Amino acid sequence: MKSLPSISDQIDEKLIHKIIQNNFGPLAPSFFTLTSNWFVRAYNHFKDIDKFIIIIYLINKDLIFYRQNGIKVNYDTFYKNKSLEIEKINISDIAKDLKIPKESIRRKISQLEKIGIIKKSGKKIFIVRDTLYSSRATDTLTEIATILHEFNKILKKEKLSNEIYSVNEIISAIKENFSYCWYQFNKFWFIYIMRWRVELKDLEYLAIGMVVIINAVKNKEFFPKKNIRSYHKALMGSDFRGVNAMSISDITGIPRPTVVRKVKFLIDKKYLHINEKKLISFNAKDSAFITTKGMVNKNMLSLSHFIYKIFNQIRIINS
Repeated sequence: MKSLPSISDQIDEKLIHKIIQNNFGPLAPSFFTLTSNWFVRAYNHFKDIDKFIIIIYLINKDLIFYRQNGIKVNYDTFYKNKSLEIEKINISDIAKDLKIPKESIRRKISQLEKIGIIKKSGKKIFIVRDTLYSSRATDTLTEIATILHEFNKILKKEKLSNEIYSVNEIISAIKENFSYCWYQFNKFWFIYIMRWRVELKDLEYLAIGMVVIINAVKNKEFFPKKNIRSYHKALMGSDFRGVNAMSISDITGIPRPTVVRKVKFLIDKKYLHINEKKLISFNAKDSAFITTKGMVNKNMLSLSHFIYKIFNQIRIINS
């Protein structure tokens, strides 16, 4: 058994944040890949991002329970049963926490019951996880491990770590400490989601916007500086290729007419740009530029906290 570097012995959370700010370029592709892919998967479960988020919120109640009671559950144990018992559903609490109107929550939960995702047996409530194709979170787990791997490489370069651990080693370590790590991820992710919900109201706008952003980030002709301020500025208008509405629809699963309507909203709000060939690119201006810049800064603070918690907890086990 070998351990990841204990960050508490070497650098604190503020220094992690500084490292991310100064090295955002190498981290950005893996971070934006997680973000874009997560929303695509969320939409494609039920053709409704909010329904998926409600399910994750309910499952997270068990992780909170484990955390509060000092219980550690590994990956295989957590997913051993096809269904997961959850506490009583409180519509008001869900609506408040997820910033979704109560009647919408009530309607969506009723729909989830009708399709068998949520089942009631007497006074007990269960989520049937084997009906969700990514219920074991394998894709998200790999994407998180990739971010941590990229950060580990930066630590090595900064001489703050002696070794670089592979994505598979990090996945194994997270699985050993799954209930803790997934609690920390959900904590980070709900903060991220709620920030954008407050700004955009509808998370389908974010799902669409992230496809446009990842198209720019992965452009082979995009060579930004590493620090976050320069990266954010360089990203604006950098993608001369763009992406059309049909491609966004194909990638996200969102119907093309809906994509066209929501792209127009994002263009009107000056988040996106469309050229004469109807190709869409990320080029936030005015208040949209200020908003995205602020969001990135806040989200990197949250990411710093998440990385700090995970790197202090997990241990790498060589098979």
